[in-house]
Amino acid sequence: MQADNIHHILKHHQPTSLGPHKPRESAVILPLIEKSDGLHILFEVRSKTMRTQPGEICFPGGRVDEDDDNANEAALRELNEELGVDQDGLLYTQSLGWVQTPFGLNVHVYVGLLTNTSESSFELNPGEVDDVFTVPLHFFLQNEPTIHYMNMAIEPDEAFPISDVPNQSLYTKQTFQIEEHFYYYENRVIWGLTARILKEFIHILTSAKT
Repeated sequence: MQADNIHHILKHHQPTSLGPHKPRESAVILPLIEKSDGLHILFEVRSKTMRTQPGEICFPGGRVDEDDDNANEAALRELNEELGVDQDGLLYTQSLGWVQTPFGLNVHVYVGLLTNTSESSFELNPGEVDDVFTVPLHFFLQNEPTIHYMNMAIEPDEAFPISDVPNQSLYTKQTFQIEEHFYYYENRVIWGLTARILKEFIHILTSAKT
């Protein structure tokens, strides 16, 4: 192959994520809800029958399916499937950005203002959601999360040709840390990706020039 051929190919190449697999895409909505004492953030408690993270606190959301036109549509679909809220139940949605997890998942984050003001009127999908609750927005504006660290270790597979790799000890004994945020509200523990999104949301609000 000639240099001119390579140049031609690259000129017409659409840059994307490099790798053998298409990145997994997911989308969530951080729901705001107006109450008598001001804005609250709505959370779900995942069903204890869920295969992943049963019983943990999260935002409505899930995987972007092939039938979804985009991540925003996926987030709205998941909101409807999990809580029975359709687009008429939202005053607006706005993209906050995206988060890439250490496990290769791209999570697109949206903020939505719900027209509903009562948790009891949501139609919870029992296969996915055990409960919902709200926390006043001012709680997160006034309270920083607690930070802890998760240690992750590199462990080559038994068939991995470690003898062919220079500096072998770097790949057999090395660990790295993931910073995890924890919010404690009453008897609730909000942590992990949900807490990370929350922290970024609050940072955006407090850093904005109005």
